[in-house]
Amino acid sequence: QVQVVESGGGLVQPGGSLRLSCSVSGSIFSLYAMSWYRQAPGKQRELVALITSGDVTNYLDSVKGRFTISRDNAKNTVYLQMNSLKPEDTAVYYCNVKWVSLDVWGQGTQVTVSS
Repeated sequence: QVQVVESGGGLVQPGGSLRLSCSVSGSIFSLYAMSWYRQAPGKQRELVALITSGDVTNYLDSVKGRFTISRDNAKNTVYLQMNSLKPEDTAVYYCNVKWVSLDVWGQGTQVTVSS
């Protein structure tokens, strides 16, 4: 059973930065496609960023140039560096693991951008 645990959320002022981390159990982390999603109150969950096993990345248009997804296969961890945060980035951020039929979600971490 793969376990996914996010951390790093919190309250930050507009223009600030946060780094989210997602730790994944198991021995084949390097094969996984890893993604960050977010869900704001009253809105659908949306894909924010993904990174493939080959380190190909893709981003939601509204976060391009501000957010960076990366992975450390030696630590079984994926990161989301979030800079120049805006109030509209406020949401619960979820980490997702995909590989073949595997599709596992973390519990989410709250990010609040407010002055």
